[in-house]
Amino acid sequence: MRKPGCRALWMIFAMTLLLTYLSGNGLAAEGSLSGNAPEQEAVSLLSRYIQIDTTNPPGNEIKAAQFFKQIFDREGIEARIIESAPGRGNIYARLRGSGAKKAVMLLNHMDVVPADAKLWKEAPFSGTVKDGDIWGRGALDMKGPGIAELMALLTLKRNRVVLQGDVIFLGTADEEAGGALGAEFLLEKHSELFANVGVVLNEGGGVRLGSDGKVQSYSVSVAEKTPLWLRLIATGAPGHGSTPVREAAVDRLVLALGRLVAYQTPIKVVPEVQKFFADSAGEEPESHRGKYHDLRAALEDPGFAADFTRSTRNNASVRNTIAITRLSASDKVNVIPAQASADIDIRLLPGEDPQAFIAEVRRVIGDENIKIEVLLSFPAAVSPAHPEAMKAIEELARTHDHGTPVMAPLVRGFTDCHFFRAYGIPCLGFMPLRNVASEGLVHGIDERISVDSLRLGIRALYELVHKLAVE
Repeated sequence: MRKPGCRALWMIFAMTLLLTYLSGNGLAAEGSLSGNAPEQEAVSLLSRYIQIDTTNPPGNEIKAAQFFKQIFDREGIEARIIESAPGRGNIYARLRGSGAKKAVMLLNHMDVVPADAKLWKEAPFSGTVKDGDIWGRGALDMKGPGIAELMALLTLKRNRVVLQGDVIFLGTADEEAGGALGAEFLLEKHSELFANVGVVLNEGGGVRLGSDGKVQSYSVSVAEKTPLWLRLIATGAPGHGSTPVREAAVDRLVLALGRLVAYQTPIKVVPEVQKFFADSAGEEPESHRGKYHDLRAALEDPGFAADFTRSTRNNASVRNTIAITRLSASDKVNVIPAQASADIDIRLLPGEDPQAFIAEVRRVIGDENIKIEVLLSFPAAVSPAHPEAMKAIEELARTHDHGTPVMAPLVRGFTDCHFFRAYGIPCLGFMPLRNVASEGLVHGIDERISVDSLRLGIRALYELVHKLAVE
């Protein structure tokens, strides 16, 4: 047998080095990640990202946008910061493809809700890595998913993957306050950035785990309830607390709120909810399976309806909901104020008319002298169909989780998706991070994400983006 010469030995050595590099830092096989380097980098980046306080208000998302811009500049990725107001930054980065396919957008928001440090086990903006978790406000909503999206973009670039469609990273401001300075601003003022976007991947769904840690389903949001935030303002004669007045502002407001609390909105089963419960019927006790297949008919039975809506999640899926969240009146205990107000968080089912519901609120409170101000309102929108993306997610469920069912629940909150849906751009709420549905950490205390969830999410998201932008 002929022995290889020096040149052949050198070629073998060089190929061995190349394969070792790829297996440790990027792609081992086209379309999948191998090695721990991207995941280890992600933990460090997320810890640093959480330390950037982007509590909204005031937001200060410009600091987070600069954090991403430095990374993109270092990696040679086209990126720009777009300010909608002083200190309110959005970050837009793009990897160019051949144009044979439409662009895939990875959407995330950079602002977070407030956190009371006194209630947390770890400081909410410390980014502490402890006991297999990364702690901090935004770890789940939505800085962890943002870092997973970042790693997908970086890995595509580092491995010189030939793209058939562009891949876009968009970090927005102001989502937690309604998105006026983020997604809404960008779509209105910079619509050219989204001209060739075929699908947007955003928060709103993921890989749902049961309390036993086993995968229950893949959740993909295509529709969500929309907010109608109202302020009720009552006025009356002011005075001293020692001498109560008739029809005081606070008294009138309390009476109106009492009527609102007692009011029960009617049950309505929209098509998206009907489909979700029919798809999940197999998970329910056998006595309920037939009812879940036709939930609309089943809820006509008062007994079943009472049992079904006892769950707050179920109740919010079949009703417009009303929550009184903020009260304001006198700042002194002995002063009867001339004005008192209450802020109301209403969430409307798809297809509901906000103006018609305001008229219903007016009827229920029964006081024409109470002023109603609209703080936030926008129309509901359901995503246009995107069969390719749904098929790719189903393939993920089949290959990674033995064909776990893919379901489309109605999201009871709201996300930036609705802005894109209003423009006719499909926006799917799906980040393949694994979380226990009952943990309650989003917007709660001790928010954290497990390193394992982040690691698996990075791998799955990269694979999904590869299916949509390359294959």
